[in-house]
Amino acid sequence: MLKQLFSASVLCLFGLTSFAQGNNAAIMARKQVPIVCYHQIRDWTPKDSKTSKDYIIPIAAFKQHIKMLADSGYHTILPDQLYDYLTKGTALPSKPIMLTFDDTDLDQFTIARPELKKYGFKGVFFVMTVSIGRPHYMTKEQIKQLSDEGNVIAAHTWDHHRVDRYKHDPNPKKDDWVVQIEKPTKKLEEITGKKIDYFAYPFGVWKKPVLPEVKKYGFKLAFQLADKRDPEYPLMTVRRILDSGYWTTKTFSNSVKHSF
Repeated sequence: MLKQLFSASVLCLFGLTSFAQGNNAAIMARKQVPIVCYHQIRDWTPKDSKTSKDYIIPIAAFKQHIKMLADSGYHTILPDQLYDYLTKGTALPSKPIMLTFDDTDLDQFTIARPELKKYGFKGVFFVMTVSIGRPHYMTKEQIKQLSDEGNVIAAHTWDHHRVDRYKHDPNPKKDDWVVQIEKPTKKLEEITGKKIDYFAYPFGVWKKPVLPEVKKYGFKLAFQLADKRDPEYPLMTVRRILDSGYWTTKTFSNSVKHSF
């Protein structure tokens, strides 16, 4: 009897593993949806370094890029739609695109929000909770407003430490996973009144050993930057591209078309 139970358990485990592998293969086979990442939306200053200008898109350029997307017939989608498409093959609107915003910068509310609303677009805002309410960052009220208006609020750690360096500790106050993932996610749920299902890696950096741990926290999708997806964890390594501050509208258009 024990031998039969053991054999049944092995077969069940093998079946689940095979199903997961098959499902992952199906996810990897689906055409990737263009996903764009923004940080600061402001004009450059003399103090901005050459590298930082990749992450700072001038206001006029941002407006031109968003207008180009609207004029070209793109439709913004949100993470629930992407998840259903990847896992079930649910249809998406024509020319889908996802617009994401990292780090809680105030200009995402004051500049990006009205620009998106102008074209009926929605965005995903990955919030770093340590910055909430600080100068040049969004307040709890503004984050709640974005959520209430149909945008998605998602997790981006407490203070932007790299996930691949996290360690567990018996003391919850010293456990990186609790400090950086668990508590900030709960805080965002308190602010929005909604479950937080999505996460973005600080700096877009991840390493394979952390992927099962990220998944344990219940995130349906986790977003990186432009590295290749992990075929065993495609939902935890969703790709995005930066809309560089150096890009013309044409360069941006070509990148959206050909980077995915």
